[in-house]
Amino acid sequence: MTDRDQVLAKVKALIEPFNKKGAEVTEATRFAQDLEWDSLTVLDFVANIEDEFDIVITMNQQAEIENVGQLVDAVGQLQG
Repeated sequence: MTDRDQVLAKVKALIEPFNKKGAEVTEATRFAQDLEWDSLTVLDFVANIEDEFDIVITMNQQAEIENVGQLVDAVGQLQG
């Protein structure tokens, strides 16, 4: 399993408690459209991601991340 696969698996696990619709989560899953998250849910989720991976995601970065795959890539970049 690659590092990216491990990050993807952790991200999917962190999404589960917030996945109220029970939507299938893939790399193409969009947070606002597919999961129907509001801004408060996004903030809570981002805080969990930051804690899990010991990173900081800026507001500008958050605005550019629309789906799970983009988040996984961003986590990989931020972990350096």
